[in-house]
Parts: sequence; structure tokens; C-alpha cells
Amino acid sequence: MSEPGLSAIMSERRQLINLAYRLLGSLADAEDVVQETYARWYSMTADEQRAIENPAAWLTKVASRICLDQLRSARARRERYVGEWIPEPLPESAEWQTGQSGTADPADRVTLDESVNMAFLVVLDAMTPAERVAFILHDVFRYPFPEVAEIVGRTPAACRQLASSARRRIRDAEHPAAPSARRAELVREFKAAWEATDIATLVTLLDPEVTAVADGGGIVAASLEPVHGGTDVAQYFADLPVFRLGRTIVERTVNGQPGLVIQFEGVIETVIAFDIADERITNIWAIRNPEKLNPWQS
Repeated sequence: MSEPGLSAIMSERRQLINLAYRLLGSLADAEDVVQETYARWYSMTADEQRAIENPAAWLTKVASRICLDQLRSARARRERYVGEWIPEPLPESAEWQTGQSGTADPADRVTLDESVNMAFLVVLDAMTPAERVAFILHDVFRYPFPEVAEIVGRTPAACRQLASSARRRIRDAEHPAAPSARRAELVREFKAAWEATDIATLVTLLDPEVTAVADGGGIVAASLEPVHGGTDVAQYFADLPVFRLGRTIVERTVNGQPGLVIQFEGVIETVIAFDIADERITNIWAIRNPEKLNPWQS
């Protein structure tokens, strides 16, 4: 069996980043997982590497198992997290940055589709680790259940049940998708009403049961508890000192959906994602933890 070439091995990097981000909801953690996966590959001898019939499948299996271990330990880490935890937001691929070093390697960019919109990731985060891994591997990446079973450590039948349970969670949280143009229009109207401190208009744009969640990670100021209800959420945003502090709001795509960013002197301080149903905003997620905003900074 011939030795796998470096280019063939490294060509799997983007697939692994895409997989790990969907499994963990954290780009930084996904990058660490991929780095650890490659470290394990290159820790093997050349003979051991040649003995692996399908290196791409091996890399996927190892990365998935590392993610599964991380998900199992995430509950303890989340208990120590200050305030609410929200998945890391992603900009459009063309806008992807890495700190001050310029555009990121295309291999590090996550493909934006329905499986990475913020509402989907939030539902994934509520699943058990085994449910999440079985669902993502089978339903998103189309791995057959026998292969999923090897990764999860369950039988194929058990993995089929895990994926089915995950699908029910997704269906329970789903609602008819608003057309993309309408979503963008609602976000634009929300921005205009917020800038005008027009609480009455904000209330009309919000679902009566809307929930707003902020994630500062204990590093920057953010509400530690979700805010519920149209009137309370409208008042909450109207009271934020965004404009008094000289900040500006700009429309941007967040995880493939219309969103907003708050910036100051070229630095993005907050990324805001929305979920919309029946012509109203049902969820707002504001990510302020600077450790989660690195891909956004120019």
C-alpha cells in the first residue's frame, strides 16, 4: 500500500473543520480538534500510516471521537462559564479574517448552509453528545450508521435511534422559514427602530414570546440572564448605551443569515443573530465575548 501524500492528508482539513464546528459550535475548539487529529496522524510511523486503508475516514473518525469527548466534558465547562453560552458566530467566507494577519486560509473556512445557522446550532447544543454526533455524521455528512456506530461506540441500531431523536428535536424547534429578502427586511427595520429608540416599532417587530440572549463570557459586560417578552426585549435594546458610546450598527451576514454587528473604530464588539417566524423576530443572540469574534476582525 502506498504512503499517503501530504497533500492528500491536508486536503481533508476543510472537511474536518466543517465537521468539528458543527459538532462543537466553536471555531476555536474545532481548530484545536483538527490540530490534535493531525498530531495523532503524524505521531504514527510510516508503516502504521501505510497500514490505514482509508486515511480520510481515519481522520474523520479520530476528529469525531475527540469532539465527542469534548462534548461530554462541555457540561462541566459550561457550569463554570459566566453568563449564557452561545455558539461562535461566523461571517461570510469572503469576510473571514484571522486577527490582524489578513484573510484566513480557505481551508479554515466553514461552509455556510442551514446546518450552521444560529437557531440550528442552538438546538444542537441542547442535544446529548451522542445524539449530536450521530445526527451530524449521518444527516449532515451522510455517513452510514455502521461507520457512525464505530465512532459513537454504540450499535448501528442505537445510532439510528439517536439520530431519530435528534431529528425530532430539530422538527420541534422548526417553523416555516421566511424568505431571505423578508428576513433581511425585518432585520433592517429592527436596526432602524433601535437607532431611533422607537420602542413601539420594536415591539411590532418582535414576537410576543421573543427571547434575547447575550454572551459576554465574563470578559465584557452582557446580561447574565435571557430577556423574555416583546415589551421587555424592546425596552432592553432601547436602554443599551450603544449610540451614546459612539458605536455604529452595520448589517452583516451571520452564519449565513441576515444579522447585525456593533462596531467602534473599526473593531467589531458584538455580533447579533436573529431567528424569525411568522413575520416576527422570535430569538436574538448577541455574542460579545471577544474570544468568539476573531474571524470578524480586520
